[in-house]
Amino acid sequence: MEIEKYIENMLTIATEKKSSDIYFLCEGQEYRIAMRTSHGLTGYDNVNINNANQIINCLKYAAKMVVSEKRRPQMGRIMWQKYPIRLSTVGDVEGNESLVMRVIYDSESDDIHFLNGCEYSNVRSLCDRRGMIVFAGPTGSGKTTTIYKLASELSKEQVIMTIEDPVELNNQSFLQLQINEAAGLNYSELIKVGLRHRPDVFIVGEIRDNQTANAAIQAALSGHLVLTTVHSQSPTGVIQRLQNLGIEQQFIDQALTGVAYQRILETVDGAKQGLLISHSAKELKHLSYDWHEWQMYLKQGVTNGEITDVEAERYEFG
Repeated sequence: MEIEKYIENMLTIATEKKSSDIYFLCEGQEYRIAMRTSHGLTGYDNVNINNANQIINCLKYAAKMVVSEKRRPQMGRIMWQKYPIRLSTVGDVEGNESLVMRVIYDSESDDIHFLNGCEYSNVRSLCDRRGMIVFAGPTGSGKTTTIYKLASELSKEQVIMTIEDPVELNNQSFLQLQINEAAGLNYSELIKVGLRHRPDVFIVGEIRDNQTANAAIQAALSGHLVLTTVHSQSPTGVIQRLQNLGIEQQFIDQALTGVAYQRILETVDGAKQGLLISHSAKELKHLSYDWHEWQMYLKQGVTNGEITDVEAERYEFG
């Protein structure tokens, strides 16, 4: 097997399909390679264990990871054509290494089409306020894409600072900082550094623990606009998630300006991916979401010939 050519072909197919992740999973004496798209996980290939290890080692070397380390988790990053790709490896109980590759797509790409542009405009108008706007949805739902698109528009007149772990998209218009726990640079410390640089807008990477949640809340309470993400199955779930992470309701009430939930759908022509977004900005403490407006936008997409009935049914409840 010509390893470099195999990797080239694999990444070409993955990016053509707009796959968010590529998985190398050991199953006995062979590896299953699968790709995640908006339709879920689909098989790509099965290769024997020796070839799979050669492919993984080649990718690890390119990402400046320790090739000989098979058990401990590692993270790395490569650039392929215009796509930043994050690599994550870990060994299982049998000592076989698994690899996941996250493909990051350009937020300014023309391949994303908002199925309900009016809702994007509504979210954009929220950015004229201060406080925290949280973008929710599962992995691969385009949250970072939307945030970077908004921030790119704002950067024409405002200073944008990103604090991420790791930085997903390079943007020369932003001041981008990356978490480095070994150097003592966690979210809280970088927020303090950021405040001294007096940015107008913070992009805080995914909220996944109490420390990150507190840092984002404090930045919002200090009078900045904060754009951030959480994994949640609905707008209502954002409030519950923040509460579960130990944020008191009074601080949520003070800091939170809006919640946006979104998913990426396949369009009929297949040329572009359709991004459906819905937002809430009032009475967030008592937020309840019955999906009526979301379903209305899905029906509108079917009527306009942008998505199929099957696709609309699939995403009926987010």
